[in-house]
Order: sequence, then structure tokens, then C-alpha cells
Amino acid sequence: MATNQNSSAMLMLLEPTVARDWVKESGGTASDGARRAMETEAGELLQALRHGLEQGGDVDALDAPAWASLRDALEGLSRSRVAQGQTAADTSAFVLGLKRPLFNGLQQKLASDPQATMSAMWAITLLVDRMAQWTVSSYQRTREEVINRQQQELLELSTPVIKLWEGVLAVPMIGTLDSARTQLVMETLLQRIVEAGAQLAIIDITGVPTVDTLVAQHLLKTVSAIRLMGAECIISGIRPQIAQTIVHLGIDLQGIASKANLADALAMALQQTGFRIERAAA
Repeated sequence: MATNQNSSAMLMLLEPTVARDWVKESGGTASDGARRAMETEAGELLQALRHGLEQGGDVDALDAPAWASLRDALEGLSRSRVAQGQTAADTSAFVLGLKRPLFNGLQQKLASDPQATMSAMWAITLLVDRMAQWTVSSYQRTREEVINRQQQELLELSTPVIKLWEGVLAVPMIGTLDSARTQLVMETLLQRIVEAGAQLAIIDITGVPTVDTLVAQHLLKTVSAIRLMGAECIISGIRPQIAQTIVHLGIDLQGIASKANLADALAMALQQTGFRIERAAA
């Protein structure tokens, strides 16, 4: 019965002026455009809140089916704030700003019934706090999704497969090699070998700062996969320091062609594929 009474009391408070008072409470020094956007967000949240209350939603269980539209609205708010570059704290503070307009409405409408006022105030506090918590969780999930997507895009941009010559592909490696990046390089390179019908692939490690046992193992796996596709591989960019490291680590690169720079690797690749380049007479 108390839950029904609190729901009825909150429904009574959700007047059109609440959205304006909410934005006034949370807007601060925001521009006119930002205030209009906040009013739209506030209106959508209030509409979803009204729907949940009408469905008999319990303020202690925001994950109940009755609050589905409210959860969707909160997640939409979080995605919007992530895209705008705002923080989780700012987003949560905006939701918490709903308390004051509702409390002001309680004082006006239920002033003659202190017990009902306290009960409704507690229900409002629980519900709005849970809304703010849900918003923070949604914000963090959305932010993690954005970061993961950006990392994937950076990986793809940092491992381009370039066609150097007919039947010759090259992959310039820049930065540290790890399992995830090696897997992406392997998948991209093998796909391009199939599409281009390439006979030779050059893996240039000039931009790789260090080569340890793990990096060498990743390179060997990539070379093995290339050979299984019927192509050969040349590793270029092996600097003196990297050569010494490979020898000291006891890494066996026998059977894998290697060159000091990409130009030498390309010359070797052209020779192996039957091309010969000569300087034109002056």
C-alpha cells in the first residue's frame, strides 16, 4: 500500500514545470543551446519515469520490467554525454538534480501530511539515487566500448598492407608487437595474399623498438602462416642491435630471408619473382 501511495504521490509531482526547474537546477552557466538539449533529455526521462510509475514499478528494483523504458532513457543519456566528452560525475549530477524540484513539489502538495511527505521523500531519494547509479554504470560501459573500438581502429591503421609490386606485399610494423596485434596482422596479410595472389610478403620491423623472445615467436607464427598460403616471406629492418638481441636470445630464424632495410628487401623480392630493374641510360 505504501508503495502505491508513493507512486501516486510522485506521479502527482511530475508536472510540465518539473523539466524546466530540473534544468534550472542542473544547467548552471550552460548556453541556450545546451539548456534546450538538457530540457529535451529531462523531458524524455520524466516521460519514462511516469511510464514506470504507472506500470507499478518498485523504487527498490530499477532492473524490473516496469522500468525498461527508464533504463533505456538513462542509457541513451549516458551515450549522449560520452559523445559530448562529459564526465560520469557530470552525468550523474544531472540526474541527481531531479531531487530538488520533486522535493519542492512535495512541500507544496503534501505539507499537511508530514508522514506522507517523509515516505514520498524517501521513495524519491531511493529512486533518483538508483537512476544516478544506473547512469554511471551505463556511462562506464559506453566509455569502455568507445575505447575498445578506438583501440581496434588504431590497430587497423597501424598495420596497413601495402602492394609494392606485382605479387609483392609489405607490412610496415610500428610499435610494440603483442598477441592481439600479431593476430590482426596475420589475418589482414593472409586475406590480402589471397585477394592479390601475392607470391611474396615483406614484414618490415624498422619501427619495432625491441625484439624479444615473444616478438620473435609472433614473427615466426606469421611467417609459418604465410608459407601455408603458398607464399614466401622476407623480414626487413633488422638493425645491428636487434640482430645481436636475436643471437643472444638463441632465436632460430634460419630459413627466413632477412634484409637490413625495406629497399634491399624489395630488390630481393623482385629478383625472386623474376623482375629485373635497370637504370635507364642518361
